Amino acid sequence: MNTIKTTLLLAILTAILLVIGFFIGGRQGVTLAFFMAIIMNFGAYWFSDKIVLKMYGAREIAEGDNPRLHSIVRSASQIAGLPMPRVYIVPSPGANAFATGRNPEHAAVAATEGILQILNDDELTAVMAHELGHIRNRDTLISAIAATIAGAISYIAFMAHWIPFMGSDDDDSRGNIVAALLVAFLAPVAAALVQMAISRQREFMADRASAEISRKPLSLASALEKLHFAARKIPLKANPASAHMFIVNPLFKKDISSLFSTHPPVEERIERLRTYAGEGSN
Repeated sequence: MNTIKTTLLLAILTAILLVIGFFIGGRQGVTLAFFMAIIMNFGAYWFSDKIVLKMYGAREIAEGDNPRLHSIVRSASQIAGLPMPRVYIVPSPGANAFATGRNPEHAAVAATEGILQILNDDELTAVMAHELGHIRNRDTLISAIAATIAGAISYIAFMAHWIPFMGSDDDDSRGNIVAALLVAFLAPVAAALVQMAISRQREFMADRASAEISRKPLSLASALEKLHFAARKIPLKANPASAHMFIVNPLFKKDISSLFSTHPPVEERIERLRTYAGEGSN
């Protein structure tokens, strides 16, 4: 069901892109938006992992650098039936983790120094199993595509703000100015909402995968409680464009609406994990 929802949301996101292209430039606008999405997705496919790892100063480690983390990732990846991903440590006291890479054969998991300090082995295993769940479900690629399309929508919407100053008399090419401007304001908001909805669906799926891989849903529940508290106490200096990648939202805000959050409420995630434990996953 979550996979169907994600597919539908990606289709909606693509439709928003094409609609804003049409309102700005008619058929030519649709074509421009389509090719822009292709180019940006090509870049996201090949380079998004390198960009995000560099963004956070992540350092790749060998087994001898951190035997504990390396052993946990290796064991979990074997249980999940995945190739051993590259393992990185992010030099930050903020407690968090993420996965990246275009496919399981080119994947990486990253843990902050902070998360290694506050979680026990069972909790860290469950967190790494969650990240491997993202890799197995191809969430790292899906999230990159969703973020890229949403970024393209925002860029085209910014361009649309200049329509009144173009002075073109070609109604077919520029469309209705009022409608185009309205779409230019609303499309980025709608795109952000859809992108965040995709992110929340994939988090639920990765939590479920963690329960299956680690057999420790209650350990993940415990880890989420610790990480949620730590995110408020020691915030991670995260780029909003990559906040969806982390296991808990690094951009903690008390007043944020669930609609505008990249992650489901921690309380709901914990409740589901306890349900999985009751079903015999632990």
